[in-house]
Amino acid sequence: MLIKLLTKIFIKNSDDVKNPSVRTAYGVFGGILGIICNVILFVIKTIIGTAINSIAIISDAFNNLSDIGSSAVTLIGAKLSSQRPDKEHPFGHGRIEYISSLIVSFIIISVGLELIKSSFEKILHPVAPAYNLVMIIILIISVLIKLWMFFSMRYLGNKIDSEVLKATSSDSLSDVVATSAVILSVILCKFLPPVVDGIAGLIVAVLICITGVRVAWNTISTLLGSSPDPALAKAITKILFSNREILGIHDLIIHDYGPGRILASVHAEVSCEKSAIMLHEIIDALEVQILNETGVETVIHTDPILVGCEKIDAVKETVKSIITQINPELGMHDFRMTDGKNRINLIFDLEVPFSLTDEEKKNTIRLISENLKQENPIYYPVIRVDYKQQY
Repeated sequence: MLIKLLTKIFIKNSDDVKNPSVRTAYGVFGGILGIICNVILFVIKTIIGTAINSIAIISDAFNNLSDIGSSAVTLIGAKLSSQRPDKEHPFGHGRIEYISSLIVSFIIISVGLELIKSSFEKILHPVAPAYNLVMIIILIISVLIKLWMFFSMRYLGNKIDSEVLKATSSDSLSDVVATSAVILSVILCKFLPPVVDGIAGLIVAVLICITGVRVAWNTISTLLGSSPDPALAKAITKILFSNREILGIHDLIIHDYGPGRILASVHAEVSCEKSAIMLHEIIDALEVQILNETGVETVIHTDPILVGCEKIDAVKETVKSIITQINPELGMHDFRMTDGKNRINLIFDLEVPFSLTDEEKKNTIRLISENLKQENPIYYPVIRVDYKQQY
């Protein structure tokens, strides 16, 4: 594969993708590669589109012009996001890459909207484009170049888990479809009314806008705090449960400060009978193991629980049974039981799915409390609602 060969030639230690300098080199390489390819395509398509008076081809050329801007943003973003943490930004500047991706999406959308306007004008005042076989062949070559760019940017993006390079890859694929539509419109205009050219240009413009909106939405979702990568969550969970002193986990929260800058926190249930010193050593070792194997800096909070008490275990199972009967999607953790003056406090966190409304949460808590009091009138539930996580 050519892109693999190029990365080995131009990127030192290209296989060490966890190295920040190597990761930056990948981003810079992808940006430069995108600029070179898109400049070539923009010049070729502008010349052809002007020569044969085709708004569809000119639209496609300006799509490549927007791609040049996108590649420049990728290049600058790769450099800025690699800056070391400082006093004002103790978690580094990795999210600049997400901001770069957002800027790319705005460029794509603005170009698409302008080309929609041009295409409508062409539909209202159609002019048949001239064409020849040489021009068709050149456009086909541009499709092949964009197809190569799609595979190359996807490879680079997956290699270093870069959102902006993945966005560039998606943009290249939409360009393949768009230019193919242009070729088809130029051919069809020989047999159909010239308005086909304007319609094809409109289709291309809409595809550009759709790509921009999709990139923007994915980036905004990440910046707002999207769900963690299930594979990463499972990897952390597997490491935690590899130690038999960890009896259960909950509240795993993963904070994304940009690629290669991920922090996590988790509550680990441990026996209250174990010594604090021993548990501290176990937790320290697990945090180091998670960092070495996943690259995630983790803070583990220990939740001591009483193990082997038949009375508490029996009540706990009763609570679990009631919760499951009310809604199988519910869960529970951090269960404790304390004796009050005239009551027994049952303290636990109720795990609910994100789909539950506030009213449904209140009704669920009421049903749980009623069922527990039917089991024993002196049971007094103290329930804290928590969202159920999948890992």
